[in-house]
Amino acid sequence: MSIFTRIKNAIFGDDKPAARPASTPKPAAAQKPATPSGIPASPVDAKWDREVDVEAVLELRSAHNPQKLNWRSSIVDLMKLLEIDSSLENRRELARELGYSGSTDDTATMNVWLHKRVMQELRNNGGKVPASLVA
Repeated sequence: MSIFTRIKNAIFGDDKPAARPASTPKPAAAQKPATPSGIPASPVDAKWDREVDVEAVLELRSAHNPQKLNWRSSIVDLMKLLEIDSSLENRRELARELGYSGSTDDTATMNVWLHKRVMQELRNNGGKVPASLVA
């Protein structure tokens, strides 16, 4: 499972069809191309059927976390809050998944980009994300 998918699952909940609320099927033309196995071509292409208030979910998790984590601007703290390994190796893998074209040796720049991109992708995939977290 991709790191981004693990982030989405931690915030949106498990994406198994039985856990999803009933929804109107999307027209075939609006769907993203899938691999022959039916899995979306990229982890970024997977869509959830409901809008999730990302900020509220993260605030609730933060309130119950004994650590003081700056998840609003730190990709490392966001991953820690979601109980996902925030190691440099995993962040580099996440950067590859999301199409980062900069140097992964410049970790400060990569981390800022990752946080913004993760928030944008959560919004693109049905998350309600305030503009302050995407900008």
